[in-house]
Amino acid sequence: MFQSNVSLLPYNTFSLEAKARYFYAFKDINRLQNALKQRDGETLLILGGGSNILLTQDFEGLVLKNDLKGIEVERETSEHFLVKVQAGENWHQFVLEAIKHNWAGIENLSLIPGTVGAAPMQNIGAYGVEIEQVFEELEALEISTGKMHRFSHSDCEFGYRESVFKKTLKGQFIICSVTFRLLKEPQFNTSYGAIKETLEENGVSELSIQAISQAVIQIRQSKLPDPAKIGNAGSFFKNPTIDKLDFEGLKAEFSNIPGYQLPKKQVKIPAAWLIDQCGWKGKTFGEIGVHKNQPLVLVNYGDGNGENIKDLAFKIQDSVRAKFGIELTPEVNII
Repeated sequence: MFQSNVSLLPYNTFSLEAKARYFYAFKDINRLQNALKQRDGETLLILGGGSNILLTQDFEGLVLKNDLKGIEVERETSEHFLVKVQAGENWHQFVLEAIKHNWAGIENLSLIPGTVGAAPMQNIGAYGVEIEQVFEELEALEISTGKMHRFSHSDCEFGYRESVFKKTLKGQFIICSVTFRLLKEPQFNTSYGAIKETLEENGVSELSIQAISQAVIQIRQSKLPDPAKIGNAGSFFKNPTIDKLDFEGLKAEFSNIPGYQLPKKQVKIPAAWLIDQCGWKGKTFGEIGVHKNQPLVLVNYGDGNGENIKDLAFKIQDSVRAKFGIELTPEVNII
């Protein structure tokens, strides 16, 4: 049933070579349940799009690749479409499908790499929109029992780039499907980043979810490297949040430090700015480095080594901590 000694090179966007001792791609729930029954105590790694992992060594356990597919409208209300999407669907392809059918609410999340199953786990977000704003519920299989469970919005305990599946339930469930509450009448969000300017450059006089999606795609393509050309996992670090008083102290020392006010007297600081100020932007070290346009992105230019990328990430953390007293937290899972 399981394949042995399988290369994970095609299954991670960093394009790093590593071997899985055992590998199995599941296309339905029954096959997943059978695979878990046949597992003989091996450590598990669940793979979706492989866009949020850094492989530093061979994996001596069982890799389960989520290939669950399907998109369907489960029901409608006067204002919403409730769309159920299987976890193995490519996220960006789902966004394009939503735009095609005029299901609004996720157009700002265009071109984010990965699969639908990873979206609520990470509470992915971009350009003023986060998954929790359009999330209805998900179904996940409990690894220890093989039983399916349903999780509501509150059950998921969403936070900034996190959920219960990255905290208290980490490693206990496999997300199998996600249901989204998408709008029939769009509520356009163009205030974040360069969306307005890009729409103007494109000569857009009448807003649409199609136009916003295209603007977001253009912005992302101008800033971020294509994983098909340069190995990377997108933003390597989260944007840190600190107390407002601490931010004011930093402002006195670094007058141009940017910050975004959050509830509970918290301030979010762009990690890219911190990394840039520490001189990392565009630096290369053999086959790896920090991207020339976006210092949040660590890259593999060819034959990079995962352990070396991890060491580079640690050095970046150390320098930001030394200069600003701020701890950067990786978004990427280091395996």
